[in-house]
Amino acid sequence: MEKKCPECGRKIIGRADKKFCSDGCRNTYNNSLNKDSKNLLRTINNRLRKNFRILESQNPTGKTKITKTKLLQLGFDFSYFTSIYTTKAGAMYYYVYDQGYLPLDNGFYLLVKRE
Repeated sequence: MEKKCPECGRKIIGRADKKFCSDGCRNTYNNSLNKDSKNLLRTINNRLRKNFRILESQNPTGKTKITKTKLLQLGFDFSYFTSIYTTKAGAMYYYVYDQGYLPLDNGFYLLVKRE
């Protein structure tokens, strides 16, 4: 039985377990399978990177106060973070990798760096 490449339809020559006629066809086929999920992941990772850079640039000392307005002006998106840490007292720190923020009263946020 003659095997055909699932990407281009050409005859496959070589090993019995070979699935594609070339590396190019294999790459094209797999890239098209993963395109939607890769775009979603790329978008989320870009958003997380931007949030991380904003927090890092505004918190050079490791602990700082900033207003929500300033974060929003810089393009910070509060929907994207990597983890939440809840203290024994019930305070919730939101982290983007090792950079975190704690909502305070009057529109302020405490920026912290996890050591």
